[in-house]
Amino acid sequence: MEESKSNMENTGSISGATPKVTGIGGIFFFSDNPKETREWYAKNLGLEVNEWGATFKSRDVNCPDQVNSLQWSPFKSKSEYFAPSKKEFMINYRVQNLEGLIKKLRENGVTIIDEMETYEYGKFIHIMDAEGNKIELWEPL
Repeated sequence: MEESKSNMENTGSISGATPKVTGIGGIFFFSDNPKETREWYAKNLGLEVNEWGATFKSRDVNCPDQVNSLQWSPFKSKSEYFAPSKKEFMINYRVQNLEGLIKKLRENGVTIIDEMETYEYGKFIHIMDAEGNKIELWEPL
């Protein structure tokens, strides 16, 4: 029991857990025609797509009952969702203890673009890295 509790504290979304990235939550990129891009990937590579892209599910090695997801999404070229970044991609990182991580990022002088928002599928905030890449941080609920 202690071992599984320890694993949950290291990998789960517990507010007392070490604030850190635990995996990739999504890969977002520009496409001239997102609908055609999704259809091409479905037809040629077998992705099960919907209007947002495709979701890949996997199990957490340290907590096999936990199912993680990675969202793959083409966005219309020049989408403002990536702003203020000028890059053609954005990575969503899955994190544990988002509130603690935000505190650490502020202490380290990291540019935080917006305020944390909570939805039925998790908490989100956006930051900029040292290279000007917008990063989405996501703590699943």
